[in-house]
Formats: sequence, structure tokens, C-alpha cells
Amino acid sequence: MTTMHVARRLTLTTVLSTLALGSLSACSSPVPDPDPVAQSVAQALETFDFSSVPLKNADPATVSEDLATAFDSMKDLKHRTTVDSVERPEDEDEDSPTATATFTTVWDVDDTKTDWEYSTSAQLAYDQEAEAWQVDYDQEELTGLEPGHHVALRTKASERGQIRSTDKQALVKDRPVVHLGLDKTRLEDGEAGGAAKKLAKLADVDVSDYVARVKAAGDQAFVEAITLRDNSKREVTDAQVEAIPGGRAITGSEPLALTRTFARPILGTVGQATAEIIKESEGKTKAGDVVGLSGLQAQYDDRLSGTAGLTIASYDPSGQQVEELFERDPKNGKDLTVTLDSAQQKLAEKLLKQVDPTSALVAIRPSDGSVLAAASGPAEQGMNTAMLGKYAPGSTFKVVTALAMLRDGKTPSSKVKCPKTTTIKGKEFKNFDAYPAGKLGTIPLSEAIAQSCNTVFINGAAGLKAKDLTTAGASLGLNPSPSTGASSFLGSIPDDSTGTTLAANGIGQGVVETSPLGMATVAASVAAGQTVSPHLVESPSPDAAKDPAKKLESKEADELQKMMAGTVTHGTLVGLQKVPGPKVYGKSGTAEYDADENAHAWVIAVQGDLAVAAFVSEGIGGAQTAGPLVADFLTGVQKSGGGN
Repeated sequence: MTTMHVARRLTLTTVLSTLALGSLSACSSPVPDPDPVAQSVAQALETFDFSSVPLKNADPATVSEDLATAFDSMKDLKHRTTVDSVERPEDEDEDSPTATATFTTVWDVDDTKTDWEYSTSAQLAYDQEAEAWQVDYDQEELTGLEPGHHVALRTKASERGQIRSTDKQALVKDRPVVHLGLDKTRLEDGEAGGAAKKLAKLADVDVSDYVARVKAAGDQAFVEAITLRDNSKREVTDAQVEAIPGGRAITGSEPLALTRTFARPILGTVGQATAEIIKESEGKTKAGDVVGLSGLQAQYDDRLSGTAGLTIASYDPSGQQVEELFERDPKNGKDLTVTLDSAQQKLAEKLLKQVDPTSALVAIRPSDGSVLAAASGPAEQGMNTAMLGKYAPGSTFKVVTALAMLRDGKTPSSKVKCPKTTTIKGKEFKNFDAYPAGKLGTIPLSEAIAQSCNTVFINGAAGLKAKDLTTAGASLGLNPSPSTGASSFLGSIPDDSTGTTLAANGIGQGVVETSPLGMATVAASVAAGQTVSPHLVESPSPDAAKDPAKKLESKEADELQKMMAGTVTHGTLVGLQKVPGPKVYGKSGTAEYDADENAHAWVIAVQGDLAVAAFVSEGIGGAQTAGPLVADFLTGVQKSGGGN
């Protein structure tokens, strides 16, 4: 009985409790969590789409449009809004629940770690009838902007770093320029085509291209025809430009080298970012940004350009600034130091200006590997032949073959056979047509260098392994992975050549390729008595070049110097005897490159602490075509006091 009685009482209590709870539930439902509504607001602040936000007192479509307009100038920037907190008051009115949601918005204004960050809030109210939370919309509270106001980002340009020589001279710096073009706001209907033709002819630019650009531009555009250095040498005057309908000459400044052509393929140019650069930057670079377009200006653009500053401010409907919301000062670019000697570079360019075919002249200081000049002739039209050209080096490569032969047991006085012709694997090779008959037969290896006997070095290479030439070339600085600090190529000597190809490699033909920089490096290594690794950029320092498997030894260099001296005293380069100053030694080279016996002309030479290589793509012979360039260059350096 007792047990049953207790059980019945428990059952009755449970039933009564259930009825009581049911009765309370029928009167009111519990208030749900407001967090999901706060999250919907955060999402809307990221997308400016309020269609999913339950607004109490505003139209979602209108709010979306207003905020998209207010932040239009920021639409390409990434930003994120997060909910910081959703708090309900402790003394909340049970009939009218409320909550306050706070948010943090972060705009990624650029690629630095500094972002624009601010906090806002929104008031939430629970609608008992709808049984849902709603947002009491207030634009200023939610975004920080009054209705009708907008924000805009303005950039403040940084000062671009200069490219300087080791003596601190500014090779590239801001210099005065004038932009010549047409201001279409000053043109009457029908004048654009005729005005564009006149200005294009005056500025000496492509007429059809400029006319097309002017016609395609908007009615408010200024269409530039050309930018000129604004100095006394400018031939087109402001008055001539402004005499043309719509013509304007706008002054400014741009990073420019000492002259229009000075080391242009190496230093490069600066200008407004192209569509390709903008695309590859993945948002870092925008239309209108000034960037390096080529050469070192492009390679070291991050260093030189620095970081632009910016401000974000609010503006009223009339466009007047109301409040500055965010500011970051620009960080100016850092200078880049290169080893070019401005006097030697100008001299090299002056000499090549008179050479019609593709040409180049490179000068290196053997004691430290500094590239003092790297000039490419006008036929290149901006190509960096001096540092990137790939050509058969002809007989200048016999210095490499001679080193391999020395390592194989020969000495400068070793007797070698110099027949008029020799046959390797069924292929006949011969000496050049003007080879002196009196120097045929058995001669010292040193004389084979002085007179440039092909057959000696063809037979010499045929008796070696391809790797012997590859190793010798690397010992003389022909590193396949140069570390000059700039785009460059030194040489390629395949280590798997055999037969007639290996034989031809011995005289710098076959499949051997070098650049003028590479052959200047060979001469510099001989002069220095050790393997030279050329460099152009001083700051930041380029990675150190990998040491060759076998370094050049001083004894080997001494023997090569003595043999190369014979080319000047009584061999193929007697024309260099006229150069004033310390003695000169070197090697000439001619490399035929087609069935018509057209030839590349080469000369490498050393005088004191200066090694030079000259190259002309079409010439009679190395000594005849490239020799005078080297003689005039060395003479000019001596007369200017730049020799050693």
C-alpha cells in the first residue's frame, strides 16, 4: 500500500507540473537568440546587400544602394566585418526585448600589414507579434557615415629611389619633362583627326596610331603623343604645340637616365603600368600607377618604388572633406647602386653609335669584377646585346681551349703542328684565308695564339674531352648561372660534344655560345689571375656566384697573359700597339655563321685593371672590325685618366 500510494502521488505531481508548464507556454514563447540577426548584418556590411536583413524602419533595397554608393571608391578593396558582441540589458523589459550588436570592419587597403579598422554598432529590437528580431537601422551608427556622405581613398605618391653609380652619381633620377598631347576639351567637333595628324608629325610619332588613340579617347581626355626631356636640346617648342587646336605642353618630371640612350637596355624605363603588369600584380598595381617597365627599373621595382601613402576621408554631398578617417605616410623607395662608370659607358655608346650592324662593348675591372660599361649598339633598338647576346665567340675562345691544353700537359713553348688544313671525322677544317704562310708547320703553342692558327686548336680540342673545355671555360668565368644582379648570360659550353662538333668548339664555333659580357669576363679572369665573377649591382648585393669546379690558378693565368701578349707585339692585334699607357694584350676572333661566310667579329683585350670585349655581328674579321673599337675605347679611357 505504501509503495503504491507514493507512486500515485509522484504521478499526480508530474501531471500537474506538465499542465502548469503547458499553460505558461500557451501564454508566451521564449525569446530566441539575436546572434543570427547580428551575423546577417555583418554579412550585409561586407556585401552591401541588405536583402536578407530584417530592417525595422528602412527599405533593404534602398539601404543597399545607398551604402554601395557611399563606399563605391573602395569597391575593389577586400574588407571583412565581424560581430564583436551582442548584449542584452540586465533590466530588459520583458515585453520589449532589445539588444546591441557591435561590429569591427577591416579594410585591406594595400599589401602592407596596416589596415583601416573601425567599430560600429546596431540596435536590435524583438517584435513580439512577428516573434523575430529586427534591426533598428541608423546609417551613421552602423557605418560611421551620415546619410548622403561618402568615403574616398586618395594615394600619396612615394619618392622613387635613384639608380646610382658607385661614386654616388645619380644615373637615374627625376628630371624635367614635358608631355605633348591634345586636350580634347579644347577641340571643336570635327577637329580631332586633323589636330592629331599635325601633332603626330610635329612630335615625329606614328600618325595613324596617334590619330586612332585620339579618336578613341573620351571627350574629356588628354591624349599624350610623346614625352620629351625639358631642356635646351628640346627641338619641339611649347608654342608649336599650342598652335595646333587642342595642343598642350604639360611640364612634369620622370625618372630618367643621364641621356636618352645611356645604358637604356640595362637601366630600363619607368612609366604607367601596362595592362599586363596590372594583371600579373594580382591587385598590387592599379591603372595609373608609375612602375618600372623594363631593365633594372622593373627587376628592382619593389625596392625603387617604395610604398605609396594614402588617406581615407569622408565627404559631404558637395564633395567637401568632412573628416580624415585613416592616413598612412608614404615610404620612399631605396636607391640602387650599380658599378657602371658613366664616362666609360658614354664612351662605349659613342663609339658604337657609328656601327651599323648589331654590336656591343663591355668593360670589366678585373680586380673586383665590376662591370664598368655594357653598351649595346643602336641596331639593337633597346635589346641588351652586351649582357644577353648569344653568339659564337670565334677565335677569342681559343683562350679557353689553350687553358684546357695547358692542363692537358702543354706549355706555351710546346711545339704544335699548324698545317694549312686538318680533317676530323671526314670533315676538313682550314685556317683563315689571310693566315701567314710563314707561320705554318711546327710552331710553339704561344705562336698559335698570336697568329690564331685554327688547325692547332681544332686538333687540340679533338684530343680533349668536351668536359675539359666546359671546365676551362668555367675557370675563366663562363658561369652558366651568373650572379651579376641583373639579367645576364655569360656562356654555354656543352659537356657532351664529340667528333667534328667538339673540334669546332675548340675555335669558338660548333655549339659554343657566349655574350660580350662573357668574353670580357674571360679576359678579366686572365688579368686577375683568378676566376672572376662579374657583377653590375652593388646594392642590394647579388647572391655570390657558385665557384667553378676548378678555379683558375695564377700560374695558368700568367701563361695565358704571355701568350695573349704575342697577339699585340707581332700577331693579329698589332693595331693595339698605338694605345697609350700600360701594355695591352688580347685575342681577336672571327666566327663564320652561314654558308655565305658572313662573320661575327670579336676582340678581347686587357690593359692594366681593365678588361674589354668588343663584338660586331657582321664584319671582315675580328682585328679589322672590332679591333679599332677596342683601340679607341682604351685610348679614350687613358686620355680621360680612367686607366690604370
